[in-house]
Amino acid sequence: SSPPKQVRELYAQGIIALFPYLRDPYAKLGYEHYYDPQSGQGYLSWKIKNIQRNSAPSETRRCVPQSFSGGPSAQREASSSTDVILTEEQYREAVSLMKHTSEEATVKVKMRETFQYRRKMIHDPSRCADVLTEFPRYLDIKGLIELDFACLFGEKTAAKFLERWPTTFMQKVIQQSKGLNSSQELQDLIHCAESAVDTESDEDGWGSGLASILLLLHLIPPSAQGRKRPGKMSASQAEKHIVIFKKAGTNIQEHLDSIKESTQPYLLAVGTKKSSIHGYYIILDKKAIPCKSVSGLAAFDELFKAHFVFGAAYNK
Repeated sequence: SSPPKQVRELYAQGIIALFPYLRDPYAKLGYEHYYDPQSGQGYLSWKIKNIQRNSAPSETRRCVPQSFSGGPSAQREASSSTDVILTEEQYREAVSLMKHTSEEATVKVKMRETFQYRRKMIHDPSRCADVLTEFPRYLDIKGLIELDFACLFGEKTAAKFLERWPTTFMQKVIQQSKGLNSSQELQDLIHCAESAVDTESDEDGWGSGLASILLLLHLIPPSAQGRKRPGKMSASQAEKHIVIFKKAGTNIQEHLDSIKESTQPYLLAVGTKKSSIHGYYIILDKKAIPCKSVSGLAAFDELFKAHFVFGAAYNK
């Protein structure tokens, strides 16, 4: 069973009472991102549903349609789409054209036109793992994840994280992190997050944007839920489920071939050092999708969106 709405709202109020920096200054109550009493949505509702789902028999496929209203795998109405309704023959022609044309603009037009077909494919457990085979241009044209996410949620929502994280939440996360029990790893992340700009430096640490995201692993430690071995996962272990660093010159295909099991999307950062990344890739189904930006924060934003675009559940 799950706690009633009144209890969930009390939990949300308690979080911002204990951690005032986590209050959303743009929201009416300040805690709607944890639990919105009007819609019944928020982080607490998602977490409860996720725990309930994980307690059921595990699924072998990475994308399974969900009946509830939240999460990457949930079926939802697109925020925007094209007015073009393609026949099956027109759809096949569009897919064939995208595979062979060298014009990125044409690919993006056809990706919009085939968006609804792609959503049906993603929510079909027998076909969802074939999306990157059917639409291989994800692997060589940057920005297609952003395009699909905007079709799903709208341009305004798609831009919200990169607009609000640096100005509204980043400093609050850093300040809250300073109140935690100190460790060298935590202090290094705080130092990187407090760097004035997210650019190359002489130090071997992540850029400020990505470092501030990784601080959340210390503020909200991973639980033991879903782990095969007892005990909680450490923050450093959890980091490897978000981003892995490889030296420039690494053979990406060799990295893909070395993957032993099908994991959910994570970032592969390639550069001379963590503070000097030449490119980010989203690794999904043993394939590398190039990120649009070399900014760590923007790459994380794209990683988050990839979960919804490909219907991939969050890592457990």
